[in-house]
Amino acid sequence: MGLFGAKKKVEESSVGGEAVLGDGSKVQVARRVDCRGDSCPRPQLMTKKAVDEVVSGGVVEVLVDNPSSVEALPPMCNELNATHLATIKDPACWRVYIRKD
Repeated sequence: MGLFGAKKKVEESSVGGEAVLGDGSKVQVARRVDCRGDSCPRPQLMTKKAVDEVVSGGVVEVLVDNPSSVEALPPMCNELNATHLATIKDPACWRVYIRKD
């Protein structure tokens, strides 16, 4: 076990999953990062890694259940050369969508 718990894999979305954002628009998800159960700074580090790995225009979906992580992800998009598309609250977690510029 590492410093921040068991290592979780940044996974490629199988068959290029589609997500519907709050405004009704649809996006193709290039990577999905499951950070449920993790606290800062792990979700931010895993998100940065995933955004670095996708091509320009690729969308990363980050699953988080920690309120401080939800608040920290959108502001960091500027330093990642990315755009925060939406944050959607599900019953068990938030889904944060970030597009690499």
